[in-house]
Amino acid sequence: MLYRKLGRTGLDVSLIGLGTMTYGQQNNEAEGHTQMDYALDQGVNLFDASELYPIPPLRQTQGATERVVGSWLKARGTRDKVILATKAVGRTVMTWFRADGSPGRINKAQLTEAVEGSLQRLQTDYIDLYQLHWPDRATPLGANPARYNHADFDGDGAPMHETLEILETFVKAGLIRHIGVSNESAWGTMRFVSESNARRLPRIQSIQNAYNLLNRTFDVGLAEVSLRERVSLIAYSPLAQGYLTGKYLDGAKLAGARNTLFNRGQRYERPGASDAIRDYLALASKYGLDPAQMAIAFVNQQRFVASTLIGATTMEQLANAIGAIDLVLPPELNVEIDAVHQRRGNPAP
Repeated sequence: MLYRKLGRTGLDVSLIGLGTMTYGQQNNEAEGHTQMDYALDQGVNLFDASELYPIPPLRQTQGATERVVGSWLKARGTRDKVILATKAVGRTVMTWFRADGSPGRINKAQLTEAVEGSLQRLQTDYIDLYQLHWPDRATPLGANPARYNHADFDGDGAPMHETLEILETFVKAGLIRHIGVSNESAWGTMRFVSESNARRLPRIQSIQNAYNLLNRTFDVGLAEVSLRERVSLIAYSPLAQGYLTGKYLDGAKLAGARNTLFNRGQRYERPGASDAIRDYLALASKYGLDPAQMAIAFVNQQRFVASTLIGATTMEQLANAIGAIDLVLPPELNVEIDAVHQRRGNPAP
């Protein structure tokens, strides 16, 4: 395994991180434990969860992922071997995260309830990296950017310095060690950094956004912020929810696959996406590479990436994804990848 620094924390996180959002839905507790055993044995030390998980978010399963991770930590006694990351929901109309049925907001009462709930489910005294899953304001980022219209801008959202002050209380109490954001914009990231600097508040150390061959929007704006401010990218969806393997081409519906079960792949079915996927599959074939490993290796090689989050429902998928750590893409392949990107752009932002 290879390791990189997480922001300015001094923590060394594995370049391949384990995403756990299938635990408690597609994967049961025993399967989750087996996956975590294998990942840890392969040198993976960053495990990422959320109070939202598993995906898709449902009232009856909410929190199940953290409970699976927590039961594993307790059974194996591995807390000191893992850099544990989880997330609190942002603004949402979903009402099942809070005891009083309130819609999700980023404020003191809700973040306090969120932190305490995660600690209890994870069966730990502290969280290494606590992230805001998405902002408390409308943004074009995330799974459904098409729903955002700049004409609807109203300046809403929790003041960022207040959010940092709330998170600071958890840091001082020893409940969390470091903070990060997710599904955030360049503007939002810089505002958090500037508020931290101006008010001497905890600094965000990471940003967890989608990054893959079909979505390189991070390259524009956020990559410079990440490198200059040392806010590391924890990249999710390196395989574009499996679409970059080619298994969903031509509308294929594989038994047990996420898109077959939940029909949540619209982000990767937009015009131009299938053409880009075919081009990348052709490159993998030309160079004799597994397309999934090529896609993960592409993300791994980016300087601003601290960890590439992979998720799997089978052990075969997990082993293949972690195995991508040994793949270094040749320079000539990177030239061809960039040529496809110039031709196809970002069809799945």
